[in-house]
Amino acid sequence: MECKLQVFKRMQTESLAKTYRFAVLDFSKSKDYPANFVCMLPIKVDQRKGKTPNVFGELFGEKSLKFAIELLNDALESESDVEVKAELERRLKLIDPNQITLIKCSQCKKPFQPRKIRKYKKNFCDDCLKSRYSQRQY
Repeated sequence: MECKLQVFKRMQTESLAKTYRFAVLDFSKSKDYPANFVCMLPIKVDQRKGKTPNVFGELFGEKSLKFAIELLNDALESESDVEVKAELERRLKLIDPNQITLIKCSQCKKPFQPRKIRKYKKNFCDDCLKSRYSQRQY
């Protein structure tokens, strides 16, 4: 199977919101769109037991999570539209939310992995926290 993603951008007239749909196409079947359609890529690919599987999960089985990440990464490399690239990155984050996020310390500017990310507040690494609070006399 030679699968790739094709992105369909649709703008709704009432709310002016853009929706993106990702179709999985198999180019070994045909070169034209309707004939090589396999399925739609879901927003979230779940592998848990007891969940009702979607068509993508039924077709690709246990490899569906890896295959979805591979398809999204390939589409991200080949896409030139900025809005579509942003949507592809958002989908990648939805599929793999446990990526290691690094933020910069507010004091020493070293990157570190926080316990939780706080917006609009200072984030300190462990070394800076130790040096900051060890100087206090209680």
